[in-house]
Amino acid sequence: MDERKRESMIAYLRRRMAKVGIKMADVAAALAEDRMGQKLVRYRNAFGDTWDGKGAMPQWLVQATSAGQTLEHFAVAAAAKKPATQRRPAVDWSQDPFAGSRLASGSRA
Repeated sequence: MDERKRESMIAYLRRRMAKVGIKMADVAAALAEDRMGQKLVRYRNAFGDTWDGKGAMPQWLVQATSAGQTLEHFAVAAAAKKPATQRRPAVDWSQDPFAGSRLASGSRA
């Protein structure tokens, strides 16, 4: 977003906030509250369900651990430790036994 569009958006938001009666302190308090809520999350699944690690384990996590998944798999801190620049290994498709077949092209005919 270029600077002119950014400034225009900020001006628009300030006008709308003034019209509704929202103050910058209200927005800052809401953002701080959101950040605090995010810090409390210790476990998260692929559907966005979370658990802070306190109280009874939620049903989604009970089912997953009963099925053999580890608790560490869902840990939020574990995801942050992975390097952001990790790349998938290159695949050598020259030895693909399905090259040129219907399986390779994805056709369903």
